[in-house]
Amino acid sequence: MAISPLAVSGVAVATLAVLGLAVLACRRWRRGASSAPPPPASSQDDDINMPLVSDNLDDYPVSSNSSTVDESGIRIDRIITSPRTHGIVGKGATYPTESHVIEGETHVIDVTNSKTEELYLGNTLKRPAVANGPTPDVKHIRRDSGESNHNGSIPDIIVGSNLALEVIAGPSHGINHYMQSGNKSMLPVTLGRVSPSHLVIKDSEVSGKHAQIDWNANKLKWEIVDMGSLNGTFLNSRSVNHPDVGSRHWGEPAELADGDIITLGSSSKVQIELQNQQPVGVGIASDPMTARRTGKKLHMEDVSCCQYPLIGVEKFGLFGIFDGHGGDGAAIAASRILPQNIANILSQQDTKERVISCRSASDVLRHAFALTEAALHHQYEGCTATILLIWFDQNKDCFVQCANLGDSACIMSVNGETIIMTEDHRVVSTTERARMANSGHPLKDGESRICGLNLGRMLGDKFLKEQDSRFSSEPYVSQVVRMTKACSASALIASDGLWDVISTNRAAQLVLEGKQKYSEQKTTADKVAHHVLSEARKLRTKDNTSVIFVDLDTLRRDL
Repeated sequence: MAISPLAVSGVAVATLAVLGLAVLACRRWRRGASSAPPPPASSQDDDINMPLVSDNLDDYPVSSNSSTVDESGIRIDRIITSPRTHGIVGKGATYPTESHVIEGETHVIDVTNSKTEELYLGNTLKRPAVANGPTPDVKHIRRDSGESNHNGSIPDIIVGSNLALEVIAGPSHGINHYMQSGNKSMLPVTLGRVSPSHLVIKDSEVSGKHAQIDWNANKLKWEIVDMGSLNGTFLNSRSVNHPDVGSRHWGEPAELADGDIITLGSSSKVQIELQNQQPVGVGIASDPMTARRTGKKLHMEDVSCCQYPLIGVEKFGLFGIFDGHGGDGAAIAASRILPQNIANILSQQDTKERVISCRSASDVLRHAFALTEAALHHQYEGCTATILLIWFDQNKDCFVQCANLGDSACIMSVNGETIIMTEDHRVVSTTERARMANSGHPLKDGESRICGLNLGRMLGDKFLKEQDSRFSSEPYVSQVVRMTKACSASALIASDGLWDVISTNRAAQLVLEGKQKYSEQKTTADKVAHHVLSEARKLRTKDNTSVIFVDLDTLRRDL
């Protein structure tokens, strides 16, 4: 007897229904077998994948710019910010309350021994949510070939002896170069006729790579060694090349002292100037940090710079951080070139006197940045640059001015109040969006990167700048802060690894904690720098972090 297709379909449907009821009953039975809740998912995996700071604006208090007037009639602007910004909660009453200040004016903010108002010399904006979803945090676009000088380790950048070289005779008379014993990214230094020698001497009697100068950490002495030159190296008229002249073998290292004269060949002479006093009151700390997913050390692309006093310029000092992207090549080069450009400009007596009398180094800083950008030839590498220039007048009043490109930042603490000295140049910042809009090439809604980079201003990256005219190397230059002898002041410079996880308010608090905790120790400044760095490490920042702490009170006492 034939079974109709309709009957077969009915049987199949009934069978499926029965099976479905059986499965549902089993699941309910299993759920009721234990009253305990299911174990939570692995918190370790969730923590690894969880962003340090949410990209959702709803996770933070909404920024509000409300102006009120207190009983004294002083206008107070209150700004609530997230940990992502360099801004802080407080007052902006004494000096400008607009969202964008006129940079580099000759106007000087005078700070006496009275309590200051909180000052904003630079502006930042909490990172807004991106309409099209979060973009990758990777900021590398391409790495130039060549080995890194950092090798992913923590660079030893403790300030020690400074050494300046000046060619005083020969075809290259007048050129100079400086180096620091603690900054390994600057060492060793090669003297030769052709690039890539650090001090290029255009003399036919000088070999391509003629001699090398390095710091001997065991003897705490600078040493020079002949690199197998054809015409020999002489230290104070004494030969230091290999006994077998012409063999191209390296000679034995010879110690250098202040005032020594190095002769390369027969006519080119280089004079040595040593500054061996380690500045008390300056602390430097850095850590490449570890990748959150792999646990491996990140490649170190931060380079720190410290010169106090500035080479060849008394009563001036310079401190800076250069955060590389795409590699460390641009950061290393800029950390050498920019301080040297500033020192060369200020070594002209009339320029130095004009800075002191006008109480502003704005033109000097801008010109030095322009010269540095012109000297960099890095197509696929770039870097931020944040430098703090300080100087003292005959009354020991301290003057401080900052210039920056990128997202590294500097804050000052004066009589317990915080002054923000830098401007945020990430693409998402208010100032960068306004700059690009004013140039006629505004950003699209939700656009947070240009050509894959989250910065609008930097040194280097020549290829990107050729592709998009919105990139800039014009620095923000702060106004000058003047502090009398009665003031208590310090400065903190740090790369974005710190500011990604710590607000300026918290950073200022950490500085105060460190100064109180280590006040009895001779290495207070170093301890304070490491205290701030350890907080970023504890909060698991995911970027290289470098910190420079400058105690201006201590520097003034040592004048």
